[in-house]
Amino acid sequence: MKWSIWLAAVAAFAQVPYDRIVKAQNEPDNWTTYSGNYSGHRYSPLTQITPANVPGLHVKWAHQFESGRTETSPIVVDGVMYITSPNAAAALDARTGRELWKWTRPIPKDYQSIGFGRVNRGPAILDDQLFVATLDCYLVALDIRSGAERWSAKVEDYKPGYSMTLAPLAIKGKVLIGVSGGEAGIRGFVDAYDAASGKRSWRFWTVPAPGEPGHETWPQDAQFKDTWKTGGGSTWVTGSYDPELNLVYWGIGNPGPDWNADSRAGDNLYTCSLVALDGDTGALKWHFQFTPHDTHDWDSTHVPVLFEGEVRGVKRKLVAVANRNAFFYVLDRSSGEFIAGRAYAKQTWAKGLDDRGRPMVLPNTEPSAEGTIAFPNLNGATVWFSPSYSPKTGLFYVSVREIGSIYYKREADYKPGTFFAGGGEGGIPNGDKSGAIRALEVATGKMRWEFPLHSASWSGVLSTGGGLVFSGSDEGNFFALDAATGKPLWDFQTGGAIASNPISFTVDGKQCIAIAADRVLYVFSL
Repeated sequence: MKWSIWLAAVAAFAQVPYDRIVKAQNEPDNWTTYSGNYSGHRYSPLTQITPANVPGLHVKWAHQFESGRTETSPIVVDGVMYITSPNAAAALDARTGRELWKWTRPIPKDYQSIGFGRVNRGPAILDDQLFVATLDCYLVALDIRSGAERWSAKVEDYKPGYSMTLAPLAIKGKVLIGVSGGEAGIRGFVDAYDAASGKRSWRFWTVPAPGEPGHETWPQDAQFKDTWKTGGGSTWVTGSYDPELNLVYWGIGNPGPDWNADSRAGDNLYTCSLVALDGDTGALKWHFQFTPHDTHDWDSTHVPVLFEGEVRGVKRKLVAVANRNAFFYVLDRSSGEFIAGRAYAKQTWAKGLDDRGRPMVLPNTEPSAEGTIAFPNLNGATVWFSPSYSPKTGLFYVSVREIGSIYYKREADYKPGTFFAGGGEGGIPNGDKSGAIRALEVATGKMRWEFPLHSASWSGVLSTGGGLVFSGSDEGNFFALDAATGKPLWDFQTGGAIASNPISFTVDGKQCIAIAADRVLYVFSL
């Protein structure tokens, strides 16, 4: 590991105790956790940039990464920006982009990314440490002042296919991470580590072993009784957290093998689910499965959005998920009870959802040897990139992908550290492909407006107190929309495809917007 330091006239490296993150809404000048707050809102209360003046937005500075396409979502605290790239992290002066320190960890020569790119989606911060998850499956704690390594914890062996691409989630005294590798036949989990020492506090396995609740949803017969060991259930997107309930909400990936389910009869819990875990112990409080016995690779690895709303006249704690399977869900976040759901994008695999929220699957929609057409495609109606929820408008904003696929089923032979999917997908000849930013009523999923895109985007969404929604396109356009109507107000051509999440913060009293596009991080201000 290496680090280097440059001295500069910048604000002091401020500590970020747990209480600061809990009260993130009270200091909108900063961006202290992956989604801006524990509730997964990706919303900034800042109001300086408005529909009236957003045409004056211009580049304040830019930072170029050494590696390829970046998906990082920065942390900003008191004038210092913390960014990541694969097995690397850096601190920048948020006023100028000047690099203050940099840390790197070599990627092993025999490391392989199986089913995903070599990316990193951001750091977490707690007290005086920055936390980074590495591709070779280490959680690393860095000193925020110098970038010096405090400790590193080996999470798992990368050789069977485990990896980490997500931003950690730091809560009270603990740092939580999840793993990639669902296409390599791993057995997924969510881990918590003591922030001070790096010692593992707990682990929640997403595929239950014999004797554990949920194992009955995997084969029990002699021929396939061990398929749970390669059952998938990766956890590669950052979760959300309710400090009052002390519950962590985490989305779980697809079962393995992806497209050939002959060896895994049953619902295959807890794949394609949302789980609520006790923050202290990792004990399962409740689960909700969106796509039982998934055969289309529809991970449920999304950022859950926590909000409060009325259900039949009673105020309740709720959680909303725009799922990869093309349905929007609202659940009670205390109990997991299904409240509401509806399709928010084109789908051809289910008649709808029943009263419990379970999909009513249509016949002849499974992958087949000759190929079966279904919507959405394997990347789903939306994927890992973040939605946004504005308490000001009451709307849930999501980047939607409108693409179908031909799903193929093939033999699946498990070999550690290799692709274990049992099939694949192909494009529909002359099939339409498009995208959109859609604004949904958060309590129902009913669409209020949409802004069409030329192609399906990989960019997340940011909403602001100034009445704006920011997002990007695969063609490299970073743009601002009116949050109430979807009217386009401003755009900037970055020169590279955008596959990241925007954030907002202030420097010297001026509101800024940041987004990564290809290998460049741009910061805009008026």
